[in-house]
Amino acid sequence: MRIRPAYAASRSRPARVRRRGPRRGVALALTALLLAPVPACREQLTAPTSWPAALARRWTWQWQLAGPVDVSVDADVFLLDPVRTTSAETAALRARNRRLVCQVRVGTYAAGDPDAARFPAAVRGAPVPGRPDSRFLDVRRWDVLAPVLADRFRLCRGKGFGAVALDDADGYRRRSGFPLGFDEQLLFNRRAAGLARRLDLSPGLVDDVAQVAALAPDFDFAVNQECVRRRECAKLLPFADADKPVFHVEYTGDSAASCVTATDYGFASIRKDRMLDAWRQPCPLP
Repeated sequence: MRIRPAYAASRSRPARVRRRGPRRGVALALTALLLAPVPACREQLTAPTSWPAALARRWTWQWQLAGPVDVSVDADVFLLDPVRTTSAETAALRARNRRLVCQVRVGTYAAGDPDAARFPAAVRGAPVPGRPDSRFLDVRRWDVLAPVLADRFRLCRGKGFGAVALDDADGYRRRSGFPLGFDEQLLFNRRAAGLARRLDLSPGLVDDVAQVAALAPDFDFAVNQECVRRRECAKLLPFADADKPVFHVEYTGDSAASCVTATDYGFASIRKDRMLDAWRQPCPLP
């Protein structure tokens, strides 16, 4: 099951034992408003987020896409939705020296996205399983997608994020509606990472485990869902072995066992509900 950023439902819950859980007109005007720079953040936005190698196995993190951001969570890194997250929330987190990562879908779009009208019919593919309001994009059309992605990345910068996690970057493995191949996806993902760097954002890869060995040199960190349950954590070692952070989450199974496995690999691991609200259960650092 893919987790979608909210470009989703809203709910929050106090910490406790984990529960299981799984338009040019108006659109362009709204997009322009969203992309306006945030004056209060300008002086701070000078460089992409750095990930010191000495801290590669010491990061703590939070992934929240639903509900008001809980800025009090004791975590070094926050992975958030750039549209739902307010500039006040990012400012509060930056004041606490938190590293901020925005999650951007690069291979899909949702009908409710502020910039949905910017994707012409020719690049709109099949519906995304489990997300009927979303469709795959033809990642071969870099000429069409690059300007939209650039604006999404600029929105991240304008709100104070220093890194971007590229999600839905594996359409070639799915029934996207396009004849996408491994190499075409690889080229697109590298182009998207390069675009992020040019816009002063540190690029990270969400899932797409099958391409990690090829893409690890192009990305600064990885975000992974359920590699313990799927028995594919070893495939993420190109990041860990290069002292690049791997931010890992499990939703089900034995918490203690998954923590042991993930931290043994050197990953920053947490337990979350699938809706990705504020609740989290972090694994102890090794």
